[in-house]
This record gives sequence, structure tokens and C-alpha cells, in this order.
Amino acid sequence: MSAATRLEPGAEYAAAICAAESDRRCRATFQQLVLELTRSGDTLLDFGAGPGLDAHCYAAHGRRVVAYDVDADMSRYQETYCCEFVATGSVTPWHAAYRQFLDAGEVPGGSFALIAANFAPLNLIDDLTDLFRRFATLLAPDGLVLASVLSPYYAGDARYGWWWRNAARLCAHGCYAVPGASSNIWRRTPADFARVCVPHFQLAQAWAGNRTEVRGRVSWVRLARCRYMFLLFRRAGASPQERAARRA
Repeated sequence: MSAATRLEPGAEYAAAICAAESDRRCRATFQQLVLELTRSGDTLLDFGAGPGLDAHCYAAHGRRVVAYDVDADMSRYQETYCCEFVATGSVTPWHAAYRQFLDAGEVPGGSFALIAANFAPLNLIDDLTDLFRRFATLLAPDGLVLASVLSPYYAGDARYGWWWRNAARLCAHGCYAVPGASSNIWRRTPADFARVCVPHFQLAQAWAGNRTEVRGRVSWVRLARCRYMFLLFRRAGASPQERAARRA
């Protein structure tokens, strides 16, 4: 099999996730938020990095990036797409099975200032408890997790039967799963994410994918307008001094 053939699945996926203007706009908004939450020279973990679109952006703005993905095709394409940053060490591709990610002793990049998970990789994980535990071991004491996840309230999904069949489950339990091509696809409310991140993190802030902040009892109205929502998690017990140092 030629190198071009091996890279084709990654190239096709990269084109597919950039096809819709709304997805491009949401990705750019998420990337900008990552840059605002970090500083030049910081080391980030791009969890579920896929073809490397985000890793390329972060490295181009002076961040050092460890780009993790479970898919070998994505990782191969990522190395080509980010080749100039891979060559300088600004991007370090990391391909491993999910269980290996959870159990790995030595991790490229050391401790991270921020873990970014864009385009809903957290929606593909059945049990987030182990993942948040792992994130806690990888972050610096004042580190953050920023995730783009599917909004369970998105009005555009109401055209599908599975959305209506699971509406009662969402209200009662805060989450539900529908079968996907290779795994379950979970929809979770912000309150459910706040529950499963404990005791390692606390949900500090939530935005709709257009970066409208959501809070209060009618937050679902804003979340209904966007396919994605952004969630910011802080380390549980991080001191005010640590947080101030991060903002300085």
C-alpha cells in the first residue's frame, strides 16, 4: 500500500469536518478560546487530535502540542499535515489505544498547561470517570481542561427519531447514548459532566458553540441553537494563587 493510499482516510476526514461553514466557525471559536486560556510556550495535550487541524493552529501560535489520537490513519495524516512543526518538536504525535493512554507511565510532554478536546471526542467514551482521573495526572497543578462536546439540546437533532426516543431519558438521567459507526455516541447535559468530573475537577464555565455563556435555568435555550457546547474544567482544590498565576 502506497503512502498516498494510507493517508487518504485522514485527508477525507479532514475535508469532511471542514465542509460545513458552521463547523468551521465553531472550530475557529474553540481554537481562539484555547489560545486565550494559554500562553506562548505552554505545552498542551490535544486529546482526540484527529488529522491535526487544531494542533497545527496551536503550534502556529507558539504553543507546544502533544497530539493524541487512537486512529492510526489520523495520526499518519497528522504527521504530514503538521510536518513543519513535528520537525521542530512543536508538535509531538502520540498514537496509542485508549487503554494504553489511560495506563501509560511515561507521557510525551510532561505536565500540561491545558488539555483541549475539540469536535466531541468525549462523546465517544462510555465512562468518563477514568478519563478525568487520567487528565488529573497529566495536568500541571493550575491546569485546565477545555472540551467541545455535542449539545443534547440541539434543535437540529429534533428531526431524528432517536432524539425524541431519548428525551425522557435525558430529563431523568442527564445522559443517553445512541449507536454510532464504531462506538456509542453520548449526549450529556452540563450537569452530568459536572457530576462525572468529580472528584478531580469542577465544571467552571460553559458556553454554546458560538461562545455565548450559558448559565441559569433556561441555559438549554441557548444550547439549542448550536450543535456544540464548550465546557471548561478546573482542577478541584486549585488555590486562588494558582489561578491568579495562570492569568498573569
